[in-house]
Amino acid sequence: MKPFVKNIVLFWRSLPSIRQQTKWHFALLFPWFIPLLTYWVVGPKYLTDGWTFVSSTLLNLSIAGCCLLTLDQLTQKVIRHYPGIGQTWPRVSWLLLVFILVTPFFILGPIALYSYFHLYGYQHDWSTTQLILVVNLGANVLSVGIDESVYSLNQWRENAIEREQLRKVNLQSQFESLKAQVNPHFLFNSLNSLSSLIADEPDKAEQFVDEMAKTYRYLLQTNEGELTTLATELGFIDSYYHLLKTRYRAGIDLTVDVPPHYRQHQLPPLTLQMLLENAVKHNVILAGRPLHISITTTDDGWLQVRNNLQRKTGRVASNQIGLTNIAAKYRLLAQADPIVSDDNGYFTVVLPLLAPLSVAK
Repeated sequence: MKPFVKNIVLFWRSLPSIRQQTKWHFALLFPWFIPLLTYWVVGPKYLTDGWTFVSSTLLNLSIAGCCLLTLDQLTQKVIRHYPGIGQTWPRVSWLLLVFILVTPFFILGPIALYSYFHLYGYQHDWSTTQLILVVNLGANVLSVGIDESVYSLNQWRENAIEREQLRKVNLQSQFESLKAQVNPHFLFNSLNSLSSLIADEPDKAEQFVDEMAKTYRYLLQTNEGELTTLATELGFIDSYYHLLKTRYRAGIDLTVDVPPHYRQHQLPPLTLQMLLENAVKHNVILAGRPLHISITTTDDGWLQVRNNLQRKTGRVASNQIGLTNIAAKYRLLAQADPIVSDDNGYFTVVLPLLAPLSVAK
């Protein structure tokens, strides 16, 4: 499913390139190839008789136009199947095959027509036909070379622009993550919770300090790499959830049901923390109306984070930075975007899991 969607997107982006290739054919091949072919078929009369020159040129241009439209359609199909920069050789091979099979049909067919009706006094000469086919082969190689150069250049340019845009988004993501690491609001709430525990429950206060230290240590180290294992991220979430549970008590509940064989899969760090923070920020959390959050895996190996919806009555400012940052990180890793849904009383985010490091190599 994911490669299919990616190919559709790449093909949609390639349509202007295909139209530009058609212009290259008209600009570079038709001005010399059509008159040369017509001269070889008609003979010296092509240059000495005005009517013959105009009518035979228009006839052959019409045939060549039909050929070009046919090649354009087939070229689109080839590019639809092999749109990526890494698929250059299969794409070029199929394009050459298409050109080599299609163009002789539009050459030999009109020659047979000229010969059968003796148009412009034409008499078939097999040696001339062979010469035309050889020149056509060279024109096909030149045409495919031009097509591929134009297409690859456009793809490279578009990919470079997209990479630069994603790099900017990633820098913004890192900046927002850095702000989250020293979020004074979260720190203030954590210290308040700690303050209340010190007097009433000193043992729990000590455990709270340990979990708080683990949480901030992970936050400060998290931007050192692009990926972390799901097991590491879940270990951090265990500490992070302990802080939330201490503060909200019966108002929040987290369920983690991830099979062991998925725990060495990878994902961008802080992904789960952003999603939990998002759930806490936008929903009512009360002992009588607890917020239930679950982290599970789907049948096709994606990670699913879901919470019941009980939105706060007051408008909560949301600029979607958390979800945007997560999506940007996945794009930088050339992965599919997370799938976000908001229906049936639940807010759900489904994330791709990358293969374990040993498998990825």
